[in-house]
Amino acid sequence: MWRRAHLGSEADRAAFRALHQASLAAPALREGLTASSAERAIRHLRNLLGTPALALTDGESVLAWDGAGSHHAEQAVAHGLAAIRRGSTRTVDRAQLPCAATGCPVRTGVVSPLVVEDRVLGTVQAFSPSPTAGLVRATEEVAQWVSGQLELAELDAHRNRMIEAEVRALRAQISPHFVYNSLNAIASFVRTDPDRARELLLEFADFTRYSFRRHGEFTTLAEELRSIERYLLLEQARFGDRLQVSLSIAPEVLPVVVPFLCIQPLVENAVRHGLEGAEQTGLLRIQALDRGHEAVIEVEDNGVGEDPDKVRRALAGDASLDSVGLGNVDARLRATFGDDYGLVVETAPGAGTKVVVRVPKFAPGVSV
Repeated sequence: MWRRAHLGSEADRAAFRALHQASLAAPALREGLTASSAERAIRHLRNLLGTPALALTDGESVLAWDGAGSHHAEQAVAHGLAAIRRGSTRTVDRAQLPCAATGCPVRTGVVSPLVVEDRVLGTVQAFSPSPTAGLVRATEEVAQWVSGQLELAELDAHRNRMIEAEVRALRAQISPHFVYNSLNAIASFVRTDPDRARELLLEFADFTRYSFRRHGEFTTLAEELRSIERYLLLEQARFGDRLQVSLSIAPEVLPVVVPFLCIQPLVENAVRHGLEGAEQTGLLRIQALDRGHEAVIEVEDNGVGEDPDKVRRALAGDASLDSVGLGNVDARLRATFGDDYGLVVETAPGAGTKVVVRVPKFAPGVSV
């Protein structure tokens, strides 16, 4: 009968050990091929192959060496360059690894290239006292797996560069008219109410500091809402009683992590496109609701509304539409949380606009 302590056959246990070592090496390799990542991954890779020594090289040097025989490092660089030039696995014998050290196990080796998108970035080099066909095959398999992790690292880096570019584009869309009008509103209070002018100037400084900060792909909902409050204080100084704001925020969702500048553009869009052209008093309602494992944020205005087809085109990324980052925000939400978490927009000409954002309270890889 099956017993709780039973761990399967020796083959099962070997497979588990191999998978475990691979999982330990993966996080470092997902950072790319550097001396730091190689140092953190190499011990697990050597355990995976079970060789006396292992080296990871790039085109110029040994990034990391684990095990015996580190005095062979210069030879490893030369053998790595040869494998990089050939773009294929090669073996080295005793004659190519001269050594005067007694008992050194580095007598033969297998050098396999690390290839990402037809580019050879470096090599994995496994050393042993004697050559075996099994070691050649195993080293090639490990090199292919490491290459896959490095390719994922490049995709992560590309994704991060794209996100940075999108945030920069979003910052560039902050209306010069808003800056000009805010400073004009502040100036109008300098003589009549200097204390309020001072407070508004500080709010303006904090708003721009947050909007143009240079670190962090994510922020908390609390920080995003605080920046929105600053923005609305400045707009209310300009519009006066023509802009009425209602905020209803569930405290449970304040620590939720969201992409940087994902709610603020929706509020700016509501004021700029929904309320500025309206004849009646502008009403803006912002809600952040606790919905179990999700947070729901709603931004609603009673403004002029919009053609639903135009909104669909904006969400599809039509850059010709004058909409403050709607497609940008939608794309970043989907990239971060999945396609189930894009924007939902309810609007029609003359009927105002309501934008709904759902985000999970916790998501893998999403943190401040």
